[in-house]
Amino acid sequence: MTRKATTVLDRRAINRATLARQLLLRRHDMSVLEATEQLVGLQAQLPFPPYIGLQARLESFDRDELSKLILDRQIVRSSLMRYTMHLVTTPDLLWLRPLLQPVLDRAQKGFFGRETQGMDLGEIAAHGRKLLNGKALTQVQLREAMSDRFPGRDPLSLAYSVQYLVPLVHVPPWGKGGSVPSTLAEPFLDGKFAAQADPQRLVRRYLAAFGPATVKDLQAFSGLTFMAKVFKEMGDELEVLTTDTGQELYDLPGAPRPDGDTPAPVRFLPEYDNLMVSHFDRSRVMDDDIRKRVCVGAGIAATLLVDGFVRGIWKLKEQKKTATLTLTLFKPLSKKDLKTVEKEADGVLRFAAPDATTRELVVE
Repeated sequence: MTRKATTVLDRRAINRATLARQLLLRRHDMSVLEATEQLVGLQAQLPFPPYIGLQARLESFDRDELSKLILDRQIVRSSLMRYTMHLVTTPDLLWLRPLLQPVLDRAQKGFFGRETQGMDLGEIAAHGRKLLNGKALTQVQLREAMSDRFPGRDPLSLAYSVQYLVPLVHVPPWGKGGSVPSTLAEPFLDGKFAAQADPQRLVRRYLAAFGPATVKDLQAFSGLTFMAKVFKEMGDELEVLTTDTGQELYDLPGAPRPDGDTPAPVRFLPEYDNLMVSHFDRSRVMDDDIRKRVCVGAGIAATLLVDGFVRGIWKLKEQKKTATLTLTLFKPLSKKDLKTVEKEADGVLRFAAPDATTRELVVE
């Protein structure tokens, strides 16, 4: 039986609990490896946002530390939660990928099922493995090679099908854009994937990083379905908390739940930060009208947190030796908050554009 708790949480208390676990109530003195594990990875459709995400969370973050961990194959970039690119520790990849394979299989069918209709998906996967055995190929190279084997079929669909059906990792180094070569994960990492999927492990890790949360929240984070049974099977390992609106949330006993009045610092978070997309109900960090401006199509804007909640979006532009951070506020800030925002923005500019001779903050 699941452990019932008498604690009632309002929106601010839920917000503070999530920020604490996301390392956003203060900057932490921990290693990049430890932080990446705590966060269950960093969403990484683009290469640079994870660096900004860690800068917001860690004291004295050195981008070279993350780059070295990537080069040393201790942190890897691969398709995982929600079938999107993430940076995760190598041990986490080895148990997460088997668990999330149904999500990636569903993505292949949803995006490329029509183009691969009538084909043997096992044959597509097997040929992809053969092509990538002992070598790394960019998407363009993989398309060409797959077309040679399956003439008349859409090359893009074939290449992406391999990415979803076969566990691959991106081979570093990579820049801020362009096609990154991929290769087979196991030989590249000299590791073996977990023999059995472990959904309970995911529940524990998710709640430790994003809780307290609902079953729907975990499903939104992972892309997995039918997880209610897993929560039920975990019994009294989990607590059930109640919100002030009567909703039930699961959590780990003893997990940090700071008071709702705990101060929350100003933070600039990058595009695609997991905090913005890892809950079905995103009201713990932003109102619905704000969500519509942050989450547009498949894009997730870079965001500004003030008092723990999204108060604006921002973009960074570099032109020659000038770096400009343009901040669009959803509502005016107090003079005190604006001064704090300016100071934090200066830190982001210095981190993101270290070679710029001129750095500007434009507030709209």
